[in-house]
Amino acid sequence: MAAPRSASEQRKQISVRGIAGLGDVAEVRKSFNRHLHFTLVKDRNVATPRDYFFALAHAVRDHLVGRWIRTQQRYYERDPKRIYYLSLEFYMGRTLQNTMVNLGMQNVCDEAIYQLGLDLEELEEIEEDAGLGNGGLGRLAACFLDSMATLGLAAYGYGIRYEFGIFNQKVVDGWQVEEADDWLRYGNPWEKARPEYMLPVHFYGRVEHTAEGVKWIDTQVVLAMPYDTPVPGYKNNTVNTMRLWSAKAPNDFNLQEFNVGDYIEAVLDRNLAENISRVLYPNDNFFEGKELRLKQEYFVVAATLQDIIRRFKSSNFGSRDPVRTCFETFPDKVAIQLNDTHPALSIPELMRILVDVEKMEWEKAWEVTKRTCAYTNHTVLPEALERWPVSMFEKLLPRHLEIVYTINQRHLDHVAALYPGDLDRLRRMSVIEEGDCKRINMAHLCVIGSHAVNGVARIHSEIVKNSVFKDFYEMEPEKFQNKTNGITPRRWLLLCNPGLAGVIAEKIGEDFVTDLSQLKKLLDFVDDEVFIRDVAKVKQENKLKFSAYLEEKYKVKINPSSMFDVHVKRIHEYKRQLLNCLHIITLYNRMRKDPSKSFVPRTVMIGGKAAPGYHMAKMIIKLITSIGDVVNNDPYVGDRLKVIFLENYRVSFAEKVIPAADLSQQISTAGTEASGTGNMKFMLNGALTIGTMDGANVEMAEEAGEENLFIFGMRVEDVEALDKQGYNAREYYERLPELRQAIDQLSSGFFSPRDPGCFRDVVNMLLNHDRFKVFADYQAYMECQGRVDQLYRKPREWTKKVIKNIASSGKFSSDRTITEYAREIWGVAPSAVKIPPPNIPRE
Repeated sequence: MAAPRSASEQRKQISVRGIAGLGDVAEVRKSFNRHLHFTLVKDRNVATPRDYFFALAHAVRDHLVGRWIRTQQRYYERDPKRIYYLSLEFYMGRTLQNTMVNLGMQNVCDEAIYQLGLDLEELEEIEEDAGLGNGGLGRLAACFLDSMATLGLAAYGYGIRYEFGIFNQKVVDGWQVEEADDWLRYGNPWEKARPEYMLPVHFYGRVEHTAEGVKWIDTQVVLAMPYDTPVPGYKNNTVNTMRLWSAKAPNDFNLQEFNVGDYIEAVLDRNLAENISRVLYPNDNFFEGKELRLKQEYFVVAATLQDIIRRFKSSNFGSRDPVRTCFETFPDKVAIQLNDTHPALSIPELMRILVDVEKMEWEKAWEVTKRTCAYTNHTVLPEALERWPVSMFEKLLPRHLEIVYTINQRHLDHVAALYPGDLDRLRRMSVIEEGDCKRINMAHLCVIGSHAVNGVARIHSEIVKNSVFKDFYEMEPEKFQNKTNGITPRRWLLLCNPGLAGVIAEKIGEDFVTDLSQLKKLLDFVDDEVFIRDVAKVKQENKLKFSAYLEEKYKVKINPSSMFDVHVKRIHEYKRQLLNCLHIITLYNRMRKDPSKSFVPRTVMIGGKAAPGYHMAKMIIKLITSIGDVVNNDPYVGDRLKVIFLENYRVSFAEKVIPAADLSQQISTAGTEASGTGNMKFMLNGALTIGTMDGANVEMAEEAGEENLFIFGMRVEDVEALDKQGYNAREYYERLPELRQAIDQLSSGFFSPRDPGCFRDVVNMLLNHDRFKVFADYQAYMECQGRVDQLYRKPREWTKKVIKNIASSGKFSSDRTITEYAREIWGVAPSAVKIPPPNIPRE
């Protein structure tokens, strides 16, 4: 087999990545050397690989700065409506390669670095991921920033600059162990601190109602220090801003009356304030009602709203007044998108500013707030919904509690007028949940305080309307929309899969990079033998490259001609990694039963992090590694079946494994995965999907044709019917011999000989309280996997299905998603205008 071409060799063949002109190459080399000698090495005479990375990062950043300044200047002059995307998570990954791709200078840098005797890919591997997110929600925010810049929208991402992002995952003796992600240890070349825009944020204190209005006094103050990161659009010279806040104690912190004489203690206590931005909460789809988390949520909201209002008041808008004073035009100039309920405090905080500070009357302020805010719902799982105890809220944010109560009272008055005497409806629709512990339902607050509410895939938006927010939908159906998620084709095709991008560009040109719907043109080549061969060849090269990486990094040897069966996402019961495990065990049992039979060789790779406090998720990881220990060392199996747990799955790892995958597992119980976005990345990169009719899988099957995916299992209606009837796992256990064998092996310690009782919690859950009905889909899943094997034996037919999938993935670009948000929620139009680059004088 031919050695795989390096990514840099593949890149050189793709003009999409920019022509390496001699002058440009010399310029980058000069800039690189300047940074290396003057900003880094100084008094050291030996440069390290990390020095080389920073020199290149700074050389590339130099190309961003002029465009960044010009873009922001342009916004200031033209005063467009600005979009503010508020999120507690931005899962950005690495920035160097993405910046080179979007500036069209990847080949230039490649050549310059090569001439300096270095390897670009090795330098790229030195960069830390910015892991400021848990999974889908945070990565979606990152894709959206890329699309908003590429579509020329005046958009800003606002969040928290966590000192420690999502933990690094180690697997020790088969168990997950977390270690702190000290991603800023060596500095971050992409951020710029902006101390001149530092802002105060208030906590605690008490409320005084005076003749002049309401006052929130005796508060504790924390300062919010902004750090700006440039967000370049794709080859349009637009560079937007992501502004992340870091918490700083004020200099007089704790040096007041409390701490008289204990100066040292007072200075040490500054940590208490600064802990707000210390660490990302590592929960995905789970609410943990901790006070520090509520502080983080208010911190980002309070700092951001002050910033938004400062910008609204001071922008140059063709009036003689130095500042805007009237807020009635606020919703015409500002759109705030709430990424889930985490920034929901934007609603009472904006009300507080308008009513208490700007002295607006309540009704007008409420109109402005509603027209400004819009809410994206990301989950229907009840354990994920944010419900804050009133007692905690009252202590931390006393004025906001009053405002929430007023919002709720007026809302309930309105409901009562529409539905007289329907007390149960009032209870269901209240923002305040009564009970032992009174709680604030943040999702209800978001729905009431927003002009638009959207789900993130068609099936999810229907569930939102018909179940989660049914009462609200009946009252205001016009509020509810769908915006099916998408992914950026820059990172998730051009950057991670240059070979495939090149093969596509040869056939249909390069415009697909900013108009992914053009991939439909590939349908003309489904029977083109040369194209079929080229697509298969790229996949094989990607598999060889990933195999080499796995062997080098994790010392595991795999068979590159086996089917790469990949299941990567956060570990969660609803995502049903356990169903995958049961398939592996059954396959293994079949091989042992009939060793001479022909099996399609598979390498099953499962990866993802478990929330540190989620016991069952951690047990699932232990189970996967234990199955691997048995299967991978059984001589009867050989290399026909291998099970690998991919340690520390993260954005930069996804960029390696996704292009190498043959089969993508998307097997959540129907009605539980809001959308999924990994599913889209695999589809775009030439893997086939085995999946349930859940989330965006439904629309993927619609786009490509259901016959071009491996769809199995219960639909939402079937799950509901089974719930009514009562799910009895034991019935399946008794009826299906292969399932019973697998479960008995788990119970007996077959996969944990040194600790036979190891998996009793897992077995007990599956048999007695499995909310996600793994056994109910087992038989359909096994049969579907059989169809996967049959097709994999016919490589040409397999690749034709792959081509049909790639050709049908155009809908799932985040450019399409953001265009819909812009037109249907924010009331702005995307612009194809290319800003002149910094070397061309401004018009």
